[in-house]
Amino acid sequence: MTDTTQEQMEPDSTVYKTLLESTKAIPWKIDWSSMQFTYIGPQIEQLLGWAPESWKSADDWAMRIHAEDREAVVNFCISQSKAGADHEADYRALTRDGEHIWIRDVVHVVRNEDGSPNALIGFMFDITERKKTEARLIELQKELEALSYRDGLTNVANRRMFDSALEVEWANAVSSRAPLSLIMLDIDYFKQYNDRYGHIRGDECLKQVARILSETATRSRDFFARYGGEEFVLILPECDEKAALQVAQRCRNLIIDAAIPHASSQVAETVTISQGVATIVPSPMDQRIEFLELADRRLYRAKQLGRNCIAVDE
Repeated sequence: MTDTTQEQMEPDSTVYKTLLESTKAIPWKIDWSSMQFTYIGPQIEQLLGWAPESWKSADDWAMRIHAEDREAVVNFCISQSKAGADHEADYRALTRDGEHIWIRDVVHVVRNEDGSPNALIGFMFDITERKKTEARLIELQKELEALSYRDGLTNVANRRMFDSALEVEWANAVSSRAPLSLIMLDIDYFKQYNDRYGHIRGDECLKQVARILSETATRSRDFFARYGGEEFVLILPECDEKAALQVAQRCRNLIIDAAIPHASSQVAETVTISQGVATIVPSPMDQRIEFLELADRRLYRAKQLGRNCIAVDE
């Protein structure tokens, strides 16, 4: 190399170094044989609080990774580096004051002629804001998912969630040979209620009835949902017919005690409900849809019997 070429390259190297150190990305280099930092950008101190001279070895890097991330990140980076594969790793880096910042390390493996690692060079990027945005998007997605399983009017579970819950509890009952009970509930003469009081008052009535009936789902796996219109449903896992009847009677009494005026009802001066109760210890040969239809037929039977009652047969 001529002196002239050397003179040309040295200023160029200074320019490159200046450019690197003026970016938000933090450049670094580790010698593979010694696992010592040969360089790290001065921006690291502003970001994490650790002075560049404190980054002596790969151990310093590892110990400044959040304890929950450390093992997985270190093992991943070592395995990728040994394989000579360029890679990226996201992790929480500990700051000098005990906080943490999300970092993305982009790593390039410099290899010897035989393919073995010679050095690692890379850039650290502060991705904290990106991670906050991602976390918020995940929260929003969960909220939207939760909303998709909620009835928009009454805020109890909707038919979609009911279908999922019944599928799970049916499978559990088949597996455990435990009884499963279902209560179908319907507000008596609800059309007449809407005709007399209007749909706004009708919506308020549905909300109030839903709030009252949801109180009957007292055990952790009891499940209450709006089935559609003025119909609601209760899933009672590991509940025999006698216990299910007690729950149904409690539903009936709670609605009567609420004394919601219903001047157009033909069975009472207040809102009442009709209920169909079905119980089964399902076998693999039984069908979930038939069980649901059984509860629905019994609800219809309760209406035939004059409403404001509970039917356990057809």
